[in-house]
Amino acid sequence: MRRRLPPFSALRAFEAAARHGSFKQAAAELAVTPTAISHQVRSLEDHAGLPLFERRTRKVVLTDAGAQLYPVLRSGFDAFADEMERLTRRSSRHGVTISATIAFTARWLVPRVTAFRTLHPQIDLHLHASDDVVDMGSGGVDIAIRYGAGPYPGFAVTPLFADRFAPVFNPILGTVTAESLGEQPLIDFAWRRRDPDNPTWSRWFAQAGMPQPIDPPLLHFSEESHAIQAAVAGQGIALVSLALVRDELAAGQLVQPFGPMIAGFRHHLLTREADANSPISAVRRWLILEAESAG
Repeated sequence: MRRRLPPFSALRAFEAAARHGSFKQAAAELAVTPTAISHQVRSLEDHAGLPLFERRTRKVVLTDAGAQLYPVLRSGFDAFADEMERLTRRSSRHGVTISATIAFTARWLVPRVTAFRTLHPQIDLHLHASDDVVDMGSGGVDIAIRYGAGPYPGFAVTPLFADRFAPVFNPILGTVTAESLGEQPLIDFAWRRRDPDNPTWSRWFAQAGMPQPIDPPLLHFSEESHAIQAAVAGQGIALVSLALVRDELAAGQLVQPFGPMIAGFRHHLLTREADANSPISAVRRWLILEAESAG
């Protein structure tokens, strides 16, 4: 249904004059002359067929009709102002999507999000956790953290840090030595990609120069973060990334009393070319600094 409304300028002039109780102050707010405000209010009164103000010396007072109209307009203009502010804030925000493995996202990225929001409150991080390689060309991912030997042609690649793996366990298991491995369940997880350089229990025992226990109790997971949780819960001894259990080691929830530590692959940061002042570049710089401090 078509609305039969007076001109917006007349409504705005009336609301300002009613709020200030003065044509002069309303004119100053709207950057027009008091005469212009008077004309706009008069046109609104003509439209309504009723006087909206009593003109007095140095001030104007709302009539009964004006007192009924004013709160309606005031609420409307307040709502307009609030919504415009929200739209402006929303348009000034930027979102950056980071893709990483499930374990890296849960154990390394998520604990650092609060610090990032403090540094960059206008950038929203979107974390995409998947052990499948995401196609960055589709446009849905801005930054990828890839774990492997590389190379990654077609991307700007920054090495972050090399991973190291060692046995860790909850100290509630008591005294555990390298020689007693196998008396407690050995926790491991499935590597998505088969590679002879994967840090597995077989490789660890070979590097330690020790025979692998025959038919030890095993606890096997499909995902690394679940293996870490099982170790924290005291369910066995896990061979996991030391970078991903740094906080638990510092808090004493896990211990790593013996080696050897075996090398894993390196985490790499992949981006497309971006403006040095873009939100993507800001997130990239932050990730590099976090990796340096974690190393």
